[in-house]
Amino acid sequence: MGRLLIILIPLILLATYGPGWWVRRTMEKYSEPSDRYDGTGSELARHLLNHRGLHDVSVEVAEGQGDHYDPEARAVRLSEGNYHGRSLTAVTVATHEVGHAVQHAEGYAPLRLRGELVRWAASGQRLGAFLMLGIPVITIITRHPAPGAMFLLAGLLSMGLAAIVHLVTLPTELDASFGRAMPMLREGGYLHETDYPHAERILKAAAYTYVAQSLMSLLNIWAWLRFLRR
Repeated sequence: MGRLLIILIPLILLATYGPGWWVRRTMEKYSEPSDRYDGTGSELARHLLNHRGLHDVSVEVAEGQGDHYDPEARAVRLSEGNYHGRSLTAVTVATHEVGHAVQHAEGYAPLRLRGELVRWAASGQRLGAFLMLGIPVITIITRHPAPGAMFLLAGLLSMGLAAIVHLVTLPTELDASFGRAMPMLREGGYLHETDYPHAERILKAAAYTYVAQSLMSLLNIWAWLRFLRR
């Protein structure tokens, strides 16, 4: 078993942290040159939204958050660098987030499902966190060992729901990248011709961010289950 772990642990770490490293490297690579395009990411996002009649969708700086579309506020939010930036990364990521706004406007079912799951997951994670904190206290007060099933439930609620959300999000991200953003960029001729293959790499990175997050959640579950077996 020890030898197996020596082999498995590096593979697990590579599978978990590798995608995140690749995503960051890809985004940074195409952030230079920073003035490759005349317009900024936010300007292109505003243009694309207006072109599709989505005038009520705002374009904002994502304060302390990454690039995302907020369906509740109907807002495309871009990181500082992508909001003001004129790089290939900036305009491509902005178009990807507009893709989510278009999904929302069209009533794209997987996006609605993700929204429902996020709400359920938030409640489940709060309950899981409460159980993880409360069970040891109850154990001390009652002087009875907390049942392992309760610990298992707490861990699954806290970490398992996050993994499910990330996995369900992936199809939505792929559609925003290749069903929406890439066609918008090509149809409008917004990029230099030689940049389209690189934009595809950026869009893959934007989508597969959630693969890395899913793997991280699964690793947390695995660690939790190992803890319970001790």
